[in-house]
Amino acid sequence: MLLGNSSNMGHGHEHGHGKVELPDYKMWKIEGTRLEEVQERLARRGLKDPWLRNEAWRYMGGFAKPVSFMDVMSKGFKWGFAAFVVSIAIEYAFFPPKKDGGHH
Repeated sequence: MLLGNSSNMGHGHEHGHGKVELPDYKMWKIEGTRLEEVQERLARRGLKDPWLRNEAWRYMGGFAKPVSFMDVMSKGFKWGFAAFVVSIAIEYAFFPPKKDGGHH
């Protein structure tokens, strides 16, 4: 089944996006990361991985710090609790509890 006009579908150059700025590959260093050990083991076998530097970003900067349970809780809990309070306020504003004192 064909959806929409096929001339407007998915080639990327119709949307008018500008050129994407890529970071300089030289900023990522293998030295001082766990990848340095991988590089040394490969060198002992006479091998070299030309793409190893592309994985160095995972071990540098903010990505290098392992995420703890408290990081996860503090990030989501604040917004979740705020949404909970807002939903309770809306519920009480539009559907106030009955004050007749009787049972169902």
